[in-house]
Amino acid sequence: MLSCTPPAIPLDPVSLDRPEGAGALLLGWARLESRASLPTQDARFVLALGQTLLEHSPIVLFQAGLPGRPAAMLALCRSAGVLARWRLPGAREIYEPGDALCRDEETAGVLARQIVAQGRPLDLDRLPAASPLIPALREAMKGHGWLRLRPAAPCPRIELDPTWGEPESHFNAGRRSDFRRAARRAAEFGEVSFELVTPTPDRFDALFDEAIGVELQGWKRQAGTAIASDPGKEAFFRAYLRSAAEAGTLRIAFLRIAGKAVAMQLAVEWAGRYWLYKIGYDEAYARCSPGTLLMLHTLGAAARRGLRGYELLGEAEPWIAELWTRDEGQCLRLRTYPFNLRGAVAVIADALAWIGRRMGRAGR
Repeated sequence: MLSCTPPAIPLDPVSLDRPEGAGALLLGWARLESRASLPTQDARFVLALGQTLLEHSPIVLFQAGLPGRPAAMLALCRSAGVLARWRLPGAREIYEPGDALCRDEETAGVLARQIVAQGRPLDLDRLPAASPLIPALREAMKGHGWLRLRPAAPCPRIELDPTWGEPESHFNAGRRSDFRRAARRAAEFGEVSFELVTPTPDRFDALFDEAIGVELQGWKRQAGTAIASDPGKEAFFRAYLRSAAEAGTLRIAFLRIAGKAVAMQLAVEWAGRYWLYKIGYDEAYARCSPGTLLMLHTLGAAARRGLRGYELLGEAEPWIAELWTRDEGQCLRLRTYPFNLRGAVAVIADALAWIGRRMGRAGR
């Protein structure tokens, strides 16, 4: 007898500030993790945001499937107010990409129709270009409003193979010389060692505190972008990465000189890839490029462990393209404008913002 997958139906949206909402999110991740393309789709990522940076923002879980058997889901948040737009949790707060979890194109369509039926505009920043949600929303919006797609900041990545076990071999002679010079300079400060840790929950806080302490010694403190400079972001990363430590996916890396941590990385290892969330180094040691040396080390370690990719989360920046990789995962920004008052207000707001940017450029 041939088995068949039961058709998906829309399930009632549920708020994540209710126990059943959090439970549904965790159940959906457990059932659909194999369909995920990003660690930010993890229920623990969204729940940590809801407990910290989005504590006062409504987060609603939209689902399709059967009761107790979710086949597609997407958590969306918004500001207070009747005109507020739905958006991806984390896209504004920590600038990371996000996406729906969908078993297949059919369930993506059911999910999209349910979201469109709410009548609120969408502002989904940094969706992967290959997301099944994009064509599903395009179809669902027909007759209900307009959909607009624009390029968004891509995600740099390095596809690994066994040759990356010796990462220096992938760079030209000049760059290899730079690496050797940095290593010699580091040795002038004292004994150099590398540490790549999979923290147990009981060791997490001490290692996390040491890592964000290193970041405070660099330029990010002056810029105000260091984790420890923002209590909300520190609370989020502490909650999320502690849950990753409990799951065994967290990786904390250090470069130490004479026992002192002078560069750090906060990452998760998931789906055969190394996902790098945060880096930092002590500017007192800038002469020996400690961040570069640590990245070179973790690249090699990832390849030797058989990982398939090294993902530099965040946005593509010139220094990444110049030194490490020009390969990028393309992302799109999706906006919808329903045929109602909310959609009209969203159109006007976006038009005024566009005019303001044009006038600002002309003034310069």
